[in-house]
Amino acid sequence: MKQQRILFIDRDGTLVEEPEDEQVDALEKVKFVKGVFRNLGFIREQLDFRFVMVSNQDGLGTPSFPTETFLPAHNFILNTLEGEGITFDDILIDCHFPDDNHPDRKPGVGMLGGYIGNPAYDIAGSYVIGDRETDRRLAENIGCKALILGQDGMTWDKISEILFSGERVAEIKRTTKETDIYVKINLDGHGQCDISTGLGFFDHMLEQIGRHGMVDLTVNTRGDLHVDEHHTIEDTAIALGECILKALGDKRGIERYGYSLPMDDCLCSVALDFGGRPWLVWDAEFKRDMIGDMPTEMFFHFFKSLSDSARMNLNVSARGGNEHHKIEGIFKALARSIKMAVRRDIYHYELPSTKGML
Repeated sequence: MKQQRILFIDRDGTLVEEPEDEQVDALEKVKFVKGVFRNLGFIREQLDFRFVMVSNQDGLGTPSFPTETFLPAHNFILNTLEGEGITFDDILIDCHFPDDNHPDRKPGVGMLGGYIGNPAYDIAGSYVIGDRETDRRLAENIGCKALILGQDGMTWDKISEILFSGERVAEIKRTTKETDIYVKINLDGHGQCDISTGLGFFDHMLEQIGRHGMVDLTVNTRGDLHVDEHHTIEDTAIALGECILKALGDKRGIERYGYSLPMDDCLCSVALDFGGRPWLVWDAEFKRDMIGDMPTEMFFHFFKSLSDSARMNLNVSARGGNEHHKIEGIFKALARSIKMAVRRDIYHYELPSTKGML
């Protein structure tokens, strides 16, 4: 029997906005979080997650928070969501104060004994959806993943995309007699980078891809720099391209195409197509042999290797007088082009091709 996945969903701050006094104890305090109806309704209709509400309600049932003031707002929330096709299979509410240190209170898992260790449920494939660090810690204690609203740009739109289409994370390890390379990319990241190739200017350029492409990028390269820079740059491009291709998966729902931008005196353009056919058109000349510690003759070679291994069409051009600005503009334009091309639309989840394949 197939194990069922679970969404452990927080209430205040996740389904409804949390008021300053942290108690939704009146109807006029109920304001639903932006995007919750469309996206949670979509998830409920399209996917097979079990919906479990898990909420801390400090002191519920005590004079400071009587049950009779809690229930009208709580029932209004549930009834309104139900009107949009959103129902919960289980509702778990803990009433303890933080100082009680009770195991039922999030991030404790005392209320979740019916799920943890139960072979009917796929805990590793489940998620906690919340808005606080305690929700992330709850996910760690359960042994599942976390999607935290408001953190690193996470929205209900992004949550439904990840749950429906999957996380686009890939890693590549490439080892030869000349280089030892590890690359990891998250196409749905937030621009976090960890870049180390032994070439300072190359690190700076690769960081542009992560920062301006809004992808999380790790590149650790150890190459034979005692010989020269060639193998380090070429093999890094190959590994990065393979990682992008792997992360793209079947490419359903992506925009596919994607950018030109000015940088001071320069105008740089990178047009991109993740259509599966590698090709590079290069229209950029450099008057210096080196920029930083990177030979300018390797710029073309980097983009050619990247295009080949990612199976993408690149058309690159640059005009301007400052050589540093010119190549940095190209890398930034590449990043923006990637950001545009990998954007997904889960409501039109089709291959962007009349051929039926990419």
